Amino acid sequence: MLLPESVLHSGLFAVLAAFVAINTVIYASLALSAILPKIYPTDWFTNRNRRTETRSIYPDAEG
Repeated sequence: MLLPESVLHSGLFAVLAAFVAINTVIYASLALSAILPKIYPTDWFTNRNRRTETRSIYPDAEG
C-alpha cells in the first residue's frame, strides 16, 4: 500500500515516525542490556577478594 506524498510530509506522520524511532531505540537498548553481563560499580573501587574468612574445608589453609 503506497501513501500519497502529501501524507508523508504531514505533521502527524512526522510525529508518528519520531515515536516509532524513539520506541525502537528504547527496545534495542533494553534487549542489549539484557544480553550484556551486569556491571557493579563497587567492583571498581574495592578489592576482588570480598571474603574475610576462608570457606575451605581446611580452615587453617592459606588462600
